[in-house]
Amino acid sequence: MAEREPSSRLEVRDLAAGWDATSVVRGAYLDVSPGELVAVLGGNGSGKSTLLWAVAGLLRARRGRVRLDGRDVSRMGAERRAALGLRLLAQTRRVFPSLSVRENLECGALALGRPDPAALRLRLDGWLDRFPDLVTFLDRPAATLSGGQQQVVAIGRVVASRPRVLLLDEPSAGLAPALAARCGAVFTELAAEGVAVVLVEQQVDLARRLATRVLVMHDGAPVAESPPLTGPSVPGPG
Repeated sequence: MAEREPSSRLEVRDLAAGWDATSVVRGAYLDVSPGELVAVLGGNGSGKSTLLWAVAGLLRARRGRVRLDGRDVSRMGAERRAALGLRLLAQTRRVFPSLSVRENLECGALALGRPDPAALRLRLDGWLDRFPDLVTFLDRPAATLSGGQQQVVAIGRVVASRPRVLLLDEPSAGLAPALAARCGAVFTELAAEGVAVVLVEQQVDLARRLATRVLVMHDGAPVAESPPLTGPSVPGPG
């Protein structure tokens, strides 16, 4: 894949966060080093998505610490954390509906400043090599694509931003199995290049195949951690 920014280690300690007066996440911890893909699994309502939103700074934590390479970013907003290379792919498809597919993909690279046109073309071509079905849709508004195609565009945009730490909230939602597997291969490539990847996923088998470690959450807190092939049983789908 394209040139990569220096990667970062993510550390989360005793994190509590929630919506309104309810703390959905209580005492959560997370450690992800460059080159790791950690899958966070658990039943519905276990706090997985809330954890990612709080780590990204989109939801204010009520307690605890978030560190990037030892730097405390707990009081930083989402924009400042993103500037340090912390990226979140939210569960809902976040494409710019009126922009073309090409423009959506280019927006990820533009988040880093205005790149060299040749480098931008290289990044775009690399993504289209993996998902050639998008080639015929490059100049169409993203709103005209199917839900699965929009998800692939959203993933491509965040990959183009060259994350140091990548938080993925159920990226396979709405994707056919073969397409989900292709996206999973991209995530493992990113980890192999040194990105610290956190994957929240409903497809437990897919997540366990991709992960270097598995963290299981229940009732807002981690309850078990293991390598992917010998991990504990998971309390219900993602």
